[in-house]
Amino acid sequence: MTTVFARIINGEIPCQKIAEDDRFLAFLDIRPIAPGHTLVIPKEEVDYFFDLDDALLAGIMVFSKKIAVAIKKSVECQRIGIMVAGVEVPHAHVHLVPIKTVGDLNFAKARPADQGQLTAVAAEIRKHLR
Repeated sequence: MTTVFARIINGEIPCQKIAEDDRFLAFLDIRPIAPGHTLVIPKEEVDYFFDLDDALLAGIMVFSKKIAVAIKKSVECQRIGIMVAGVEVPHAHVHLVPIKTVGDLNFAKARPADQGQLTAVAAEIRKHLR
């Protein structure tokens, strides 16, 4: 299966990359719920999140933690909400969303983002990565 995420990993579709290593990629969602909404994906194509092997499942959470810390330092929010919905794209992924209340973690609030805003937010988050 070739998903939109596989095409992003392969460089066929551009993204506002936050961080990557040999197993994972984090990039801004182009339809964010809030500024800083970041997707974290494994580079291995696995459709369902809970089909990830244990090492990849643990690894994506550790990788997501460092991204969440950087997002929280970059945008105004109380917390970074985490969501694994798994129906939008058939490639396992985690949503990291800056929130003030649990009601903020709602895809109905997602709107297309301006590329200039995405560029600025991505740069700010990358400044806070350790």
